[in-house]
Amino acid sequence: MESMPDNYERYFVPTIGVPASKGLLAAAQLKPGERVLDVACGTGVVARAAANAVGPTGTVAGLDISPGMLTRARKQVPSGNSIHWYEASAEAMPLPDRSFDVVLCQMGLQFMANKRAATTEMHRVLVPGGRALVTVPGPEPDLFSVMGDALGRRIGPEVAAFERTVFSLHDEAEIHKLFEGAGFGRVEVHAATARLAVPEPRDFLWQYINSTPMVGGVMKVDEATRTTFEREVTNKWQPFRANGGMNFEVRITTAIGWA
Repeated sequence: MESMPDNYERYFVPTIGVPASKGLLAAAQLKPGERVLDVACGTGVVARAAANAVGPTGTVAGLDISPGMLTRARKQVPSGNSIHWYEASAEAMPLPDRSFDVVLCQMGLQFMANKRAATTEMHRVLVPGGRALVTVPGPEPDLFSVMGDALGRRIGPEVAAFERTVFSLHDEAEIHKLFEGAGFGRVEVHAATARLAVPEPRDFLWQYINSTPMVGGVMKVDEATRTTFEREVTNKWQPFRANGGMNFEVRITTAIGWA
């Protein structure tokens, strides 16, 4: 049986992680030779792309609190790419002041208990004039709302809470204030809608759940309950079907702060 990090890399990264990263990387405009930190790096999808962008004269580090994610990230690094990995909280990074030109964080800030501390740490590790870019999704798209509602009723509110947290930080004014409070002198926040293509309803349901911490809670219930949950979600997902899979739109907010 594959681990959650393995499933994350196999399923989540190609369908959501890579497509979502394109906007972040385009906004970052990474240059050869820059020093980049990927915060909440997961299995390293953004870190790997950053390493390609900054080239052999640049450096990339990935930081994540999950040892399992970092183990998978190390396995994914192509030969010749040197990425340094740190197992640590974003709220207390074991990194020197003014040690990076760019900090990136894709769909991770919403999970951090102390968001002010995390953004303050991002500011601390940047050189003067350096930039931090954070992306967060939300509000919750209808496709995920269907799953979240069913999780709450069929599986348990504590499992559904993770799903809600994914889309919990999306207010542009709130994010702007967060960056200003962290010490960034200039801040820009904007949102855009992305259209994503994912597999057929049943495949996507279990691929997504198995790629997240929700899998533990879902697997604790009996098989009959899981079957009822699956039937409810996949039936309500039928309107999203298109071209052999499903399509849905999600609003992604990008914040850029200059140190």
